[in-house]
Amino acid sequence: MNRHHLLSLPKVFLTKRFVAVLVLINLLFMIGLSSIASAADEVPGAPQLDAKSAILMDAETGQILYQSNADVAAPPASMSKMMTEYLVSKAVKQGKLSWDEKVTVGENAAKQIGSRILLAQGDQHTIRDLYIAMAVYSANDATVQLAEEVAGSEEAFVKLMNETAVELGMTNSHFINSTGLDRADMPEKYRPTSVDGETMMSAKDSATLAYTILKEDPEFLETSKIQEKKFRERDKAPMKNWNWMLGSNKNNPTLRKFAYEGVDGLKTGHTSSAGNCFTGTALQNGTRLIAVVMGVPGGVNDGKRFLETAKLFNYGFKGFEKKTVVQAKSVIPEHETLKVKKGKATKLPVVTATDITVLVPKGQTVEPVVQEVKSNLDPLVAPIKLGDKVGTATYKYKDPSTNEEKLVQIDLIASEEVNKASWWRLMFRAIGNFFSGLFQGIVDLF
Repeated sequence: MNRHHLLSLPKVFLTKRFVAVLVLINLLFMIGLSSIASAADEVPGAPQLDAKSAILMDAETGQILYQSNADVAAPPASMSKMMTEYLVSKAVKQGKLSWDEKVTVGENAAKQIGSRILLAQGDQHTIRDLYIAMAVYSANDATVQLAEEVAGSEEAFVKLMNETAVELGMTNSHFINSTGLDRADMPEKYRPTSVDGETMMSAKDSATLAYTILKEDPEFLETSKIQEKKFRERDKAPMKNWNWMLGSNKNNPTLRKFAYEGVDGLKTGHTSSAGNCFTGTALQNGTRLIAVVMGVPGGVNDGKRFLETAKLFNYGFKGFEKKTVVQAKSVIPEHETLKVKKGKATKLPVVTATDITVLVPKGQTVEPVVQEVKSNLDPLVAPIKLGDKVGTATYKYKDPSTNEEKLVQIDLIASEEVNKASWWRLMFRAIGNFFSGLFQGIVDLF
């Protein structure tokens, strides 16, 4: 149809056709918006990471949400300082050290290379200041001095590190120093003779160590989230946190692209043998996750390790939801009571003391099955108070992330009181039981 014919058409026809075209365009636009919204809400698949090993863990339960080569031991670089941080804090809690006590810097600390705060032999600084330098700036000199304050020498401290790793279930870890430096980068005079090899740690062990710190020493996050701080008042520039992923960096124009909501720790690491490593933790909407990446290629200043970690956090926060699969103070079917002796009642109603909550991929379910219900004593002995712990219940379920069979044990508590029976009640009960048993014995004869 040419332009002349189009102009000759009735205006009503043109109007209706124009409206129809507008409606069609609007419909296509809405479909496009719907597709975009659906893509935004889509549960992310397993992340594709450029890292030699990685793991994602729930900081509350230790549940593993993702892992890749997680049990492979590899150089962790300064992530091994988490063990030093843990042991220094433990020494303070035990009264062996005090945060405010001043210590004198020794030769070993003063000779350290790499990231350091230029401690000179004979300098005096508080345990707290050295600890902040270790946690925020990853200062090797501060780390070594703290290790010597705990154990007398760095080599003795290494023995403590390895013993603690075994206690925590870190099965693929081996420490030769407090810093994570390669043996060749240590001052020659202070290289250990009692341990061989190099410092090694798996991604899973790093997550396990972070999990322990968050459980036993959660106040450490107040230190690990410090963005910058001057070590000495006379210093021209402050120590800057190597963790560019801190959520507070969203206001930093240089680091904004790495900032991730809720990140407040824990430890970076880099050496030529380790590549770029990071153990991070983030809290969002009541859920705290731990993510570890090791052996990320690239330069120490390109920030790629934080972008890879963000993939893990996105997978966890967007792809999983918390589901309480066993409610607290709930009755277990077929195990509603436990036996009691010497009480006014012979049975005690019991309920679960806590819940069982699991992070589940969105759209999936978890069905726990009762494996065992066990009384603390069989039977229990009155009197028993409301809320007393009287037994345990063990549940089994299949982990939705790893498909591994998991066993979880929770306490059972008394949901009612059972007072001790009087002597005459117990006597008549015993008589009744005697005749009941006698009668049953006679019945059994026939």
